[in-house]
Amino acid sequence: MSIPTTVGVNAPRLTVFLGPSLPVEQAREHLPGAEFLPPVERGDIDALMARADPPTHIGIVDGKFLQSFSISPKEILKAMDRGVRMYGSSSMGALRAAELDVFGMTGIGTVYDMYASGEIEDDDEVAITFDSEVMRLICEPMVNIRVATAEAVRREIVEPKYADLFLETAKALYFPQRTRAAALHEVKGRMPEEQRMALASFLRSPEAPDAKGEDAARLLDVMRRAAEDVPPPADSRGAA
Repeated sequence: MSIPTTVGVNAPRLTVFLGPSLPVEQAREHLPGAEFLPPVERGDIDALMARADPPTHIGIVDGKFLQSFSISPKEILKAMDRGVRMYGSSSMGALRAAELDVFGMTGIGTVYDMYASGEIEDDDEVAITFDSEVMRLICEPMVNIRVATAEAVRREIVEPKYADLFLETAKALYFPQRTRAAALHEVKGRMPEEQRMALASFLRSPEAPDAKGEDAARLLDVMRRAAEDVPPPADSRGAA
């Protein structure tokens, strides 16, 4: 079912800040009719709220860290005070949702759950560098490595003690240079080669979970269902 498109005071207007976590082409399949903007930075939500018809629902997946000021909780709260429904997942969205869920921001997905529970705390768990022209990752988010490795342990592909060694090694890498391949290279000679190669094979396979991408898709699905639940404008309802 697509989002209602009737123009009126109650017609939903959905905007999502999305970057390398999920290709926009895939995102449109989950949330047709939404406006997709590049990763959010300071001032972007204020600019949306200055429009004549600001969004009714805003989703934050990706955001900028280094090249500009990151979006502030205050800016999100101002939009929420005006009745905007705010959603966060995957990356910057998960970080801000974990901070603001007590104020009504909806956090979605594995990464949000990990921040909200205190399992992870550091910003570098989701930080990445990417080619902004084509939204291509240059490094890999630690949280994706962490979730995929946990799945490898669950499937008994790698022993927990060697998974811990691999994760400690990946975490120690400066995030712009952090990749699974780099971490696997660093543990060579420090864990049994059979274990290392089995883990490497799983992490390269389609079966390895993509936490940030999967969470982004879940956010879009939640926003679609929320928009479908918005009642139609009064002037479009049938007379009783």
